[in-house]
Amino acid sequence: MLKRKRIQKGVNHVMLFTRNHQFIKNNKTFFYLADTCWSAFTNTSEEDWQYYLSYRHQQGFNVIQINLLKQWDASGQDLNIYPFAIEKKENGYTFDYSKINVDYFDRVERMLEVMESKDMTPALVLLWSNYVPGTWAAKLAHNNLFPFQELKNYVTYVTKRFKKFHPIYFVSGDTDFPTDQTIQYYREVFHIAKSIDPDALYSFHIKGRFTEVPEEFLTQMDFFSYQSGHNIDGQSTSYLIPVSERKIFDGPIVNTEPCYDQISYSRNKYGRFTSHDVRIAAWSSVLSGANAGITYGAHGIWSWHHAGASFGIVKGEGFDVPFDWHDALRFRGASDLAFLKQYMLSNFKDGYEPSSMVLNDNSAIRLASNTQKTCYTIYLPTNTELDVSPLGFNKQNAQVTIFDLQHKTQLVGDWIDQTTIGLSNCLEDVLIKVETSEV
Repeated sequence: MLKRKRIQKGVNHVMLFTRNHQFIKNNKTFFYLADTCWSAFTNTSEEDWQYYLSYRHQQGFNVIQINLLKQWDASGQDLNIYPFAIEKKENGYTFDYSKINVDYFDRVERMLEVMESKDMTPALVLLWSNYVPGTWAAKLAHNNLFPFQELKNYVTYVTKRFKKFHPIYFVSGDTDFPTDQTIQYYREVFHIAKSIDPDALYSFHIKGRFTEVPEEFLTQMDFFSYQSGHNIDGQSTSYLIPVSERKIFDGPIVNTEPCYDQISYSRNKYGRFTSHDVRIAAWSSVLSGANAGITYGAHGIWSWHHAGASFGIVKGEGFDVPFDWHDALRFRGASDLAFLKQYMLSNFKDGYEPSSMVLNDNSAIRLASNTQKTCYTIYLPTNTELDVSPLGFNKQNAQVTIFDLQHKTQLVGDWIDQTTIGLSNCLEDVLIKVETSEV
């Protein structure tokens, strides 16, 4: 089993480090609650950025996930500012990666300064998969690939310039590792970044429902990042992946891309994920071993969409049009995950243990206990009666608290027999806290 314990260095207490399965900041557990705004640096005006960050900060978000480069499937925008010089062509343009656009990165620095003023941590993607040969995205994207010989100049520039903001780094974005050349690219990026900013935390953002990370990266990264993603048929990976990875990775695990609020199902399937679906993915993740935090995404924020703008619908993903970002900012799912953060920090101050117990013969019901196994938190994606006899609880030795997650209200639980908690009046998903009443 890998040992992923990171020791805090120096006296700079704004830095994050990892201890066992958690992030630590200012000597306290730091629950990673991230919003996804991949397209911020190319698409968001600085005025809108101020407003957006204030809104998310008030909700309790403490991390924003951003692509340092142009997001390949972002919505259309009229800022026309790019990280490199562009060469216009008949069907668009290509980047000249040898010519860094300092004005672009001046703007990035100003935007990171706003984040710093709100004590929010940037999680920066160094090289999204569409820039790297061999990846699944490189086969679909229309941009020119990043020349290997230009990686050193780019990675050196951004890590030197932005290390003062103490970012978390995703070496990759939405990637797989199909070829030796792909791995070589990410090895180079990782090596250069670590040599310049060795105290930062590093991970790899990998493609949906994917777990295969090269061993050399798995043993070096500070936390395991996965995404249960936007495929309606693959939502069980929200809990299956952390259960599997916890057997081989002994550090923090985060689902850094569960289904986005109101994003359409991928592969051109009809339908959109609701805030209920987002809660299912989130609670299933954190109670199954991905307990260092969770990420939220709104379909309209990640691509920074304006009504009527173009949207990068790509063959192979086929996402339907996003909502205008002004509307997406207010989707209910963001406050739902803020409640999750509050609950985890309040009820699991000393950590918790995911349980392999199957209740009601339904593996979609996820549960975890405190280390003493005197208190269990149980998540029901769909409301139902619940037999808790496998946990050793009954009407005489336990007390029950119900949380209606749709409305974020607390209820009193009722027993319908000695070991079965009755159906509550919640209409969507339910969180049940069962704790011993014995002294």
